[in-house]
Amino acid sequence: MFSYIKKLQYPINIKHPDPKAAAIIISQYGGPHGELGASLRYLSQRYSMPYPELKALLTDIGVEELGHLEMIGTMVHQLTRNLSEDEIEKNPNFMAYFVDHTAGVYPTAASGTPWDASGIAVTGDTIGDLNENLAAEQKARVTYDNILRLVDDPDIIEPIKFLREREIVHYQRFGDALPQSCKIFA
Repeated sequence: MFSYIKKLQYPINIKHPDPKAAAIIISQYGGPHGELGASLRYLSQRYSMPYPELKALLTDIGVEELGHLEMIGTMVHQLTRNLSEDEIEKNPNFMAYFVDHTAGVYPTAASGTPWDASGIAVTGDTIGDLNENLAAEQKARVTYDNILRLVDDPDIIEPIKFLREREIVHYQRFGDALPQSCKIFA
């Protein structure tokens, strides 16, 4: 059972709308290396994980990724609330999104490809899944690095830096688990 604390892991307080930033940040909501896929990957992998300590790790990180999803959704919402028609029209990438979703937060990649479960790797093999998780955390970090290259608002940069750091921590935790899982099979 989970307890939900109605507080973001890092405060989000974006003062200025920015549909251009929203159109790229949305990728961490429903893109190929985003938080939705990560949370579902880990929470799905936990069922076939035969080792309680690794099952707990997958649960902990999977639930944290749901918190990250909430942060990204909050950022996209704050970046797109109260946009004028002119602001929407000046941002073709967001304009296409707006046509389908208005200012709703919808799981999609920055490219416009909607989220689907085909990118979630769940093999039931402990070593295979942990290696996939290492790669997934690295890809998420790279995506956050790319976002940081493209935005200049400190209200966006600071939470993105926080999320990037959490990807590094997750990578380290999965890295620590891999030798443990290999010893179990030895």
